[in-house]
Amino acid sequence: MRIARKIAATAVVAVLVGAVGGGVAQASPKASPAGHGAPSACRPANHIAKIKPAPASSGHRHYRVTLTAARGYGDCALAGSPTEVRFSHHGSPSRVSAGHYGAQSQAVKFGPGHPVHFDIQVPNGGAGAAADEASFSLRTPGGGVIPGRSTADGQLRVAPGTVIGPVQPGA
Repeated sequence: MRIARKIAATAVVAVLVGAVGGGVAQASPKASPAGHGAPSACRPANHIAKIKPAPASSGHRHYRVTLTAARGYGDCALAGSPTEVRFSHHGSPSRVSAGHYGAQSQAVKFGPGHPVHFDIQVPNGGAGAAADEASFSLRTPGGGVIPGRSTADGQLRVAPGTVIGPVQPGA
């Protein structure tokens, strides 16, 4: 009798676990081809950002920060230059702050298959400070800010007078 109760109790637990697990699987959003119902690519945890040197201009060094999102995330819109940009080197924050330049209201589509980039423009004068990371907040077309901070990795040198360009389509 005691063994029969244990078997019955085990069977009930197995059925309940299966029902709960099935409910969780059904509750997960599935990405449609258009990305409807998928988590936004604009959220910091849902994209990757890399810093690479770009062609220099008269009196400035340039670095391109490219953001990409993997399949399964939904498209979103960004606009203007990232804000609250902070640079660091091996985890130590730099004292260099950055301004912005260019048009700040043009909306740009971002998501899987739609990478975006922005420019970091650094004056040539002075030695500058080495950095291997930039953290920043992305902006929405209406002037809002995407919650959280995105992080880009790559080697660069920053200096007083560094400015950040607006988000542009393409890698």
